[in-house]
Formats: sequence, C-alpha cells, structure tokens
Amino acid sequence: MNKTIEEKLNEGRQYRMIDLAEFDHRADDGGEKVVEGYASTFNQPYTLYKKDNVTIREQVDQAAFNETDMSDVIMQYDHQGRVFARITNGTLEVTPDEQGLRIRASLGGTTLGRQLYEEIDGGYTTKMSFGFTVTGEKNDRQDNEDGSIEVLRTITSIGKLYDVSAVSIPANDATTISARSYGEGVVTGILEEIEQQNIRKEKIKRIKLMAKEI
Repeated sequence: MNKTIEEKLNEGRQYRMIDLAEFDHRADDGGEKVVEGYASTFNQPYTLYKKDNVTIREQVDQAAFNETDMSDVIMQYDHQGRVFARITNGTLEVTPDEQGLRIRASLGGTTLGRQLYEEIDGGYTTKMSFGFTVTGEKNDRQDNEDGSIEVLRTITSIGKLYDVSAVSIPANDATTISARSYGEGVVTGILEEIEQQNIRKEKIKRIKLMAKEI
C-alpha cells in the first residue's frame, strides 16, 4: 500500500468507492469538460464487509454533511499527486441535496485534467472514491435464527471531507483497506461479546449442577 494512503488511514480518514457509470451526467459543457454526479447517496445501505456469518452494511444519514468541513475539497487521482479541481478556485462544487452528496468538477483547465476527462468519458477510468472522517455513527445489530449476524452502520456525522478522487483499477484500494479495518474491529467486538456470553452461560450451568449435587 502506498505510504501516503497508509498515513491518511492512520490519521482516521475513511474511503468509499463509487462507480462512475452511476454518474447521471458527463458532458463537454462549452469546453469545460464537466464531470458530475453523486459521491454518496443517503439512506441506501450497501454491503461494507462480510466475514464468516457476520455481514456489515452501511448507509449515510441525510444529515451527515450538515456540519461537515468542506472548505477546500480537492479532486485528485488515487488520492494523491496533482490536483485536477478544487473548491477554492471554483472548479469543484460539492453540495449535499435530498439524494446525496453531489459533485461537479470542471476538468478543462489543464492538459492533464482534460486527459482525465477523456479517460472517464471513454470508460478507461470507471471508479471514484472520496476521503472523509466520521464523527458520529450508530450501529443496529440483528441476530438471526440461523446464527448469522447482521450489523447496519449508519454514518450520522462526517467531520471533514478531504477529497474526491478518480481511482485506477487495480488501485491502491483505500476503500477496501478502510472497510476491512472497520469491519474487523466490529467482528472482533461481536466475537468477544459472544465468548463472554458463552463463559457466563457455562458458569451458570456449573452453578446449577453444583446446586443439584448438594
């Protein structure tokens, strides 16, 4: 994994990937070469992590961006290197609406930006990821009769949005690493809780057996 991405993950950043094919509009707008669509949608659960009998799904609450610091979000490639668009010079717009977090990036300002637009428009670059920190969340757990466990994580508050980034395939997959890190932590906590429950059940069982013997 790239050292820069590793450092960002260690700082608490998380990453989620979207498919550029889901962008509702890509157009050469008067030479601007604009890419626009949604970096995140609200209240639409997706599978974040799955291991053994534990499935973790995630969704973003509609109010998650209400107090988010979006003062200087940038658009990059693989979350590093050259900046292709940014809020402070007006080439990037990031706006929460009723559906999700909408972005609009004008890539016509530089030669490399125009090249990136052509790669996206031609289907050579098909994924986009965004980096952020979580300051509020809630988890709803469901224990099923078949022994499987489902957890729904709802991100209720995002502290800072750092960047949106077109990503290569295969990429330094910050999304996968970020999701796995979170998921393994949740699974570990569930397994520890189950183990403690089993220990308590075993103690109660021994106490009952001892009581019968007396």
